[in-house]
Amino acid sequence: MKVGILNNLRAGQSGKTVSRVLSLLSAYPDVMHVETDHAAALPEALADFARRGIDLLVVNGGDGTLQHALTEILAGDDFEQIPMIAPLRGGRTNMTALDLGAQRDPVKGLASVLEAVRTRRLAERMVRRPVLRVAYHRGFSVQYGMFFGAGMIQRAIALTHRLFPRGRNHGVLGPGLVTASLIGKTMLRPRNGVLTPDKVQMLLDGESVPQGEFRLVIASSLSRLFLRMNPFWGQGPGPVRFTCAASGSQRFPKAAIGILRGRPKPFVTTEAGYTSKNVQRAELRFDCGFTVDGEIFAPRPDETVTLTGDRRVTFVRA
Repeated sequence: MKVGILNNLRAGQSGKTVSRVLSLLSAYPDVMHVETDHAAALPEALADFARRGIDLLVVNGGDGTLQHALTEILAGDDFEQIPMIAPLRGGRTNMTALDLGAQRDPVKGLASVLEAVRTRRLAERMVRRPVLRVAYHRGFSVQYGMFFGAGMIQRAIALTHRLFPRGRNHGVLGPGLVTASLIGKTMLRPRNGVLTPDKVQMLLDGESVPQGEFRLVIASSLSRLFLRMNPFWGQGPGPVRFTCAASGSQRFPKAAIGILRGRPKPFVTTEAGYTSKNVQRAELRFDCGFTVDGEIFAPRPDETVTLTGDRRVTFVRA
């Protein structure tokens, strides 16, 4: 099996961690690895891995690095066959790696993957998952990732990046503190700043969502988000797990904790302003910005976004 390792040197890792990774790789001369320090270098690095015919791509970075890699692989045509992907917990936020059960130390995670390859026990670590396809700019642009958020979610992530600069919000500390603060403020139903409700037109598998203004719009193909949050309780076979809460949703303070755990109170219904479904296709129109795996996409007037999940990737637990 051919293994390629993508090391993002700007993913919030310490110099010591990077040195440990490179030291470990010195014992595996047959393993290909590339170190990048800017996003523009990633397409060529992945194209080189494709030319060499790798079977397993290890991503040593965070959610943003993984999102860029998924987009290059799934939206491009360099790879004849989609490689397996093993995300390490090597970035500022690592929701996908956490959801897969990756070890806290990215070096230990990498070592365990390489050992599984050597002993031919990689199958024990494989998890097949759908990947969100996010088409925007009226379908002319596409991103692939595991989490999507519009409006308030995008602004909250941008706030996290400002409050906790690169290298200082490693893990869930920064997002956790910002999330806790915003949940507290939503109890007062503010209508300004980060928590300003957004006007969104929605079609979920062709069915309109009646409320036109929302405080929460998210979608994912993960089983859980950071801090073990699972704000999805909808049923159905669709690969896109979608949840939204209208700005006028009833009894929101009492509903919030149950929603975050995926165990909503009985009064949390569509009629009360809450919708959660597993869908094949979500179509959105709004003026606010959005995020894919923490990557920020700025607001555009009359933006249209279509979410589907028809591509699947075999991930490997590190």
